Amino acid sequence: MISLDKHLERLIVAHRIGWLDWFFIGLSWVGTLGLVWVVIGAVLALLWRRPWLFVGVVAADAIADTLAGLGKDLVARHRPFVTQLGAKTTTHSFPSGHSATSFACAMVLSSASPRLRAPLYTLAALMAFSRLYNGDHFPLDVLVGSVLGLLVATALLRLSAIRRRSRPTLPQD
Repeated sequence: MISLDKHLERLIVAHRIGWLDWFFIGLSWVGTLGLVWVVIGAVLALLWRRPWLFVGVVAADAIADTLAGLGKDLVARHRPFVTQLGAKTTTHSFPSGHSATSFACAMVLSSASPRLRAPLYTLAALMAFSRLYNGDHFPLDVLVGSVLGLLVATALLRLSAIRRRSRPTLPQD
């Protein structure tokens, strides 16, 4: 599995398209710590007057990033340092924090607006792919990070649904 993972990483890097480098470097940059997702969450929360949406995105981002960081501490897998584009990353690579935060936030945002599901998940997938394209991660890092993000968002959305159902209702006159 690990040798296939390394082979896929080399294959992706070998097929980079030079004029796209700026795009994928930029995606990785704006995705650092889930920054782009927090901004999207803030804008949509303000436009729709739903402050809980911003809180949900920040929670999804923080939890996914924290869990990815713990994973990196537990699984000391080195990055493919030879092929990195853009700013060099020196932390461990498993799992991908960009992928975790992207999919966690995309799921929270799309739960509030299903019509935005396609563009949100497309952005999350591009963000995750940017980590492969830039040579910062192996495919397994990105896959596990993406699944981690989806699990974080699922848990948060279920907890918020349980909390809404358990609120006492006020008697009506």
